Amino acid sequence: MFTHASWTQRRVDSYARLAFLGDSVLGLAVTAHLYPRLEAERFGAGRLTKIRAQSVSGPACREVAERLGVPERLRAAAPDAAGATADALVETERVLASVVEAVIGACYLDAGYERTAQAVVEAFAPEIDDALRNPVDFKSALQEQLARTARVVDYAITGELGPPHDRTFEVAAAVDGEPLGRGRGRSKKQAEQEAARVALDALAPGGEG
Repeated sequence: MFTHASWTQRRVDSYARLAFLGDSVLGLAVTAHLYPRLEAERFGAGRLTKIRAQSVSGPACREVAERLGVPERLRAAAPDAAGATADALVETERVLASVVEAVIGACYLDAGYERTAQAVVEAFAPEIDDALRNPVDFKSALQEQLARTARVVDYAITGELGPPHDRTFEVAAAVDGEPLGRGRGRSKKQAEQEAARVALDALAPGGEG
C-alpha cells in the first residue's frame, strides 16, 4: 500500500485501488459518526456536508498522515532509483492523502467496517473537532466581502490532472475578470475553496489585490 504508481511497472500494484476503496470508507465513517451526534435543527444536510468535507479534506488527510508516520514509511518503501522524486512525493498533499485512504482501504479488507470506522474516527478526531469548532467556507467569505463593493467572483476549471479515479482539479477564481486566486483539490468544490482562500489573501490589506 506504500507503492506509488511511478515505482512499479504495473499500476495495479500501486496504492491507487486501495485509496479508491478507502476514500468511500473514510467518508462513510465520518458521516456515520457525525449524523447521530449533531441535532437536525442546527445541522442540516448542507452544513453536515461542509463539516464532513473539511474533516476529510486533503489538508486534514495530510495532518493524519504525518501523525501516523506515513511520509517516513512511504520514503522507506521507495526504490533506490526514485531518488529526489521520492523526497518530493512524500511531501505532496495529494500523495499523502491517497496513502492514508489506501491504509483505510486495507484495514477495511482485513478487519471489516466496524473496527476500521472506529479507528478512522479516532485518527481523524482532531480534524473533526476543528471542523466543528472552526468551519471553513472561504467561498462564502469571499462572496460576502465582494458584495460590499458590488463585485462578483467567477470560478473556472483550468486543469484536470491524474487518472479518473485519482483526479486533481485546478480552479481559478477571477474577480470582475481579474484572476486573483488559484487552487487545487481532489474535487472541484475543494479546488474552488482553495482558490477562494488565495483570493481572500490577495484582497487582504497588504495582499496583491
